[in-house]
Amino acid sequence: MPFLRTVLTAFCAIAAIPSLSAQEAITLPGRDGLTIKAKLYRPAGSGPWPAIVALHGCGGPWQPRDDDWGNRLAGAGFLVVFPDSFGSRGLGSLCMTRARNIRPRDRAEDAFATAEWLATRAEVRRNGIGLLGWSHGGSTVLSAARTGRKPKGVEFRQAIAFYPGCRAYAEEGNYRARLPVTILHGLADNWTPAEPCRALPGTRFRGFENAHHNFDHPNLPLRQRKAAYTADGSGVVTVGTHPEARAAAILQVMAIFGGM
Repeated sequence: MPFLRTVLTAFCAIAAIPSLSAQEAITLPGRDGLTIKAKLYRPAGSGPWPAIVALHGCGGPWQPRDDDWGNRLAGAGFLVVFPDSFGSRGLGSLCMTRARNIRPRDRAEDAFATAEWLATRAEVRRNGIGLLGWSHGGSTVLSAARTGRKPKGVEFRQAIAFYPGCRAYAEEGNYRARLPVTILHGLADNWTPAEPCRALPGTRFRGFENAHHNFDHPNLPLRQRKAAYTADGSGVVTVGTHPEARAAAILQVMAIFGGM
């Protein structure tokens, strides 16, 4: 099985795989009475499968990148759940919002609740649950993986954060992770700079030369856009696909989660 999964992941990194998943909108119980809206990508077959809790960026869920990863991971045999932290609270995109009503710490509670829900499902391998996030969701991964708070009765095996904002964690000076955390970052990122992440204790860092924010998007031509928070304070950042970095990141994600 490990050999077959390795072969499959190598293939997935080179070519887009067809959707082998059944997608469905679901709700699940959150913390403090919150009902979490979510999207589930179910692999073919009956399981039990390893599972991934996937956390969207500041733009909210259901982006092309989310579908690409959801289908790709489901096609490789993972059950994937994207909890909608924003819509569940009546919020829209926060990319242009400086006064934010939800922080990574809050969203970490959604990740915990989703893991706890997955652990009750017969089709899920409760000892094979991973955590994955992008940008604001990547920062949430770091919050959810640090020592202290954690899910009840279950734990993430691996955590992967794509281009998270690490400055606040680095400035604290006391960040510690309780589980393996890998950070995948574009070294040309001027939205959430890579350097504070490189220095974050207890994490594994992989940087990609000339790659910007959203480098793993399936098809986003390089462009500039406005954002509420930027590295240089200009309010303008560069985003877009970097094909080589995307392919390498896919391989790394599949290899890490394939070992769960």
